[in-house]
Amino acid sequence: MADSTGQEPTEPGHTGAVAADPYDRIAWRDLYARSAALRELAAELAARHAHTTDLLADAFLAAYLAAPRVREAAEMAPSRRFNREVVAELAASPGFAALRRETAGDPYAAALAVLAEAPALRLLLDRTEPVREAADRAAEARRSAGRPARTAGETARQAGATAGALGAGATSADGAAGPASAPAAPAGQAASRAEAAARQALEAATPGIRAAARTATAQAVRVTREEAALMRAWGVGHGELERMPYEERARLAERLRTGRLARWAELIGRFRQMADGERARKVENATGELIGVTLGDDLSRVLPSELAHLGLPELRAVFAARYAAGELMLYDSRGEQTTGQGAVIACVDTSHSMYEEGPGGITREAWSKACALALLDQARHARRDFVGILFSAADKLQVFRFPADRPAPVERVLEFAETFLGGGTSYQRPLSAAAALLAEEFDTAARGRGDIVLITDDECGVTEQWTREWQEARHRLGFRLFGLAVGAPTAPASGSVLEALCDNLRPIEDLTDVRAAADLFRLI
Repeated sequence: MADSTGQEPTEPGHTGAVAADPYDRIAWRDLYARSAALRELAAELAARHAHTTDLLADAFLAAYLAAPRVREAAEMAPSRRFNREVVAELAASPGFAALRRETAGDPYAAALAVLAEAPALRLLLDRTEPVREAADRAAEARRSAGRPARTAGETARQAGATAGALGAGATSADGAAGPASAPAAPAGQAASRAEAAARQALEAATPGIRAAARTATAQAVRVTREEAALMRAWGVGHGELERMPYEERARLAERLRTGRLARWAELIGRFRQMADGERARKVENATGELIGVTLGDDLSRVLPSELAHLGLPELRAVFAARYAAGELMLYDSRGEQTTGQGAVIACVDTSHSMYEEGPGGITREAWSKACALALLDQARHARRDFVGILFSAADKLQVFRFPADRPAPVERVLEFAETFLGGGTSYQRPLSAAAALLAEEFDTAARGRGDIVLITDDECGVTEQWTREWQEARHRLGFRLFGLAVGAPTAPASGSVLEALCDNLRPIEDLTDVRAAADLFRLI
């Protein structure tokens, strides 16, 4: 029966198991409206089970809130106590703290966790339908128990109105209320019995709920960690992700999971971590390894025996004369060449042979693209322009420019990483294009000493005329050429074209070894 407002009375208690303020619930509603996957999951569960949308909201809030609080069972509406038990077991799961490190404050990651928990929750709901049916019966019994009292009150009000119209002695309050209140006691007892039965059913189901919650949490931890690692591998920072709209972030995650190089995300991440470690080890203006004694005028490297001359007045003039002539005895050292200032250019071979796999099933293409992306990081860290040149045959070339003073859109980075031209191999065109870009930078911005990294798995010839022009460009612009021969043992051999062209050349035979290129990230 409806109450005086015309609405069916609702059961007492909260319908949400996680205490949250209105703003947090707005975050859930907004995300729910944006996520087709969440809406589809909610519709699927709601078609078979009651109150499941509330359960999904609670699971989201438990993962999202900075300090979630699960309400006590006594605070809950009887029909939602099952939801409360599920969320309490999720929060008590061993992996829940690890999950929240990925999801707290991040609505997208919290929604991803809910979707990852869905298989375990779906199975749990199917197995525990009688438990929720018992809870619903208890809720209905409690509502029914409240109806006689409300009916009696309505009858009394009607009787009072009649008495006012006919006279005070026409009826009595006892006569009006007594018959209506008679069923109240049996209805209340039935409600108590139904609630006791619901509590017993829920207690019996608790071990199964606990096991399902642990499975759901472990799955959510795995999925959220994998996506976070995938984003890090592709250089997408946490701050950038937080600013990214939900739909855009979902599309990006899907593209990263399904793209051509998706299976090599771990390799890409290892390269970037290795490069970051090499940057941390680099010491600017280091003197390097001591290898002997030389002559010069660098007072920071003067031998103690020379400095001793300054302690004798009669030898100070000798010290001054030798300093002026650059003949002081100095420690000699062998250090690493100073990093360039111009652009970093990665020329990456994308000929058909780069499809070939090496150890661990890693393709030559995957290794070279991972190295190139780490070079992109290196350039941006040093505030240098980066250019990726993909090449194969002489008529196939594609250039991707990433200026240091502008953001590097992840979509453009992915396009660079996933583009594959196919065909044969020609060094001349990509190296000429790289030299032309460095010449443009030198002429417009007066920046020289750029670095070119040629990554290839093949050997090809160059003309004598091209070689002369190449050497002239190198002399004018002062750039360096590093060579990486990937899975091609003959390319870096003595007397090869690569050996003649490159300042620094190494063969890469083990494609699982990212440290084979480590010194590049100290030199570039």
